[in-house]
Amino acid sequence: MADAKVIPFDEERPRRRVAGTRRVRAVPAPAGEPAAEPAVAEPAAVEPGGAAWDRRIAGGLAFLRRRVTGDYEVDEFGYDKELTDQVLMSLMRPLFDKYFRVEVKGIENIPAEGGALIVANHSGTLPLDGLMMQVAVHDHHPAQRHLRLLAADLVFMLPVVNELARKAGHTLACSEDAQRLLEAGELVGVMPEGFKGIGKPFGDRYKLQRFGRGGFVSTALRAGTPIVPCSIVGAEEIYPMVGNAKTVARLLGIPYFPITPTFPWLGPLGAVPLPTKWTIQFGEPIATDGYPPEAAEDPMLMFNLTDEVREQIQHTLYKLLVQRRSVFF
Repeated sequence: MADAKVIPFDEERPRRRVAGTRRVRAVPAPAGEPAAEPAVAEPAAVEPGGAAWDRRIAGGLAFLRRRVTGDYEVDEFGYDKELTDQVLMSLMRPLFDKYFRVEVKGIENIPAEGGALIVANHSGTLPLDGLMMQVAVHDHHPAQRHLRLLAADLVFMLPVVNELARKAGHTLACSEDAQRLLEAGELVGVMPEGFKGIGKPFGDRYKLQRFGRGGFVSTALRAGTPIVPCSIVGAEEIYPMVGNAKTVARLLGIPYFPITPTFPWLGPLGAVPLPTKWTIQFGEPIATDGYPPEAAEDPMLMFNLTDEVREQIQHTLYKLLVQRRSVFF
């Protein structure tokens, strides 16, 4: 078992030809000699059905051994690439592919290498849209890039969520951390609406809230990385928020306490999101490397770029909503 080759869980299985045969190339006969009889296809070696499972089990045991012994790497932010690829992505992928059936557009607008700041709208009562955007970038980009999300302070105050967020590559939504990641060539995702976006009532769906004071633009200017607008349709309807119990929210120390048609009336069952059909579209990047270093301190420039990003996201949202046939199909 110790010599078994470690195979990642999500690695594609090798293709095999039908009927277990291998192709034999015919060699033409020399001039004047009778042609040789066609070569008969020889049986190909077929791996026994149990061998593939043995390899998967061996890989899984090797993975567990590394976790137990601590023989794995994390970066300075706590990001665990192996755990993210083999476990966390595998858990989120069925939700992405089968439940929300996410359609991804414009993935070619994300650079194949180097840093970039992806700015998206935020909605859905619970921040599932950020996780789905992370899967979209990893699974649909040709380079299978990893998206490092900037999260609110509350995420890192929750015991279990804090650890998972760090392992998945998320970090605190501050300009210092974002700039370090961008300068290191990472993809960074930010949702400037924050709690105003995910906690807005259902009647305000797909209406972008205020984007703050343009801190994300300043960070992109300092790092000289492009800004990629991202529009997400479908997340607004997973938990239609028809009310907000503000007193309960204050007691719990959270920004809002959502009331939906199913929660809290149905208890834990009410926390199951509705199976809406999602579309995630990445827009054309906005270059920032042509500005001088002092541009990051220009409030008018930051305001104009912030407004440009916001308008592009809002326009794309309206366009996708017009094209959508149904909330669920």
